[in-house]
Amino acid sequence: MSKTITMTELSRGLADLMNRVSYRGESFSIMKGKRVMAEIVPPRKKARISDLAKYFAEGPHLHPDDVEQFAKDIEEARRSVPAEDYDPWER
Repeated sequence: MSKTITMTELSRGLADLMNRVSYRGESFSIMKGKRVMAEIVPPRKKARISDLAKYFAEGPHLHPDDVEQFAKDIEEARRSVPAEDYDPWER
């Protein structure tokens, strides 16, 4: 659960806020007016490059019979989004 603070509170207490995020694991939603402008959250556990092979080996896998259908589904999804309307930054 994140605490909501204003941009003014952020600018006046940035060092304290960053310490609370880093050392206490707190999260904050930064408001400007009535709109959330940003969220500050603790970093995820860091992964090492050397762990990638293990993650890929242990992760979920498609059954070989499903790979072709999966590729078709991805292509259909790509075609369903008009390129001129697509904004990867918009949620």
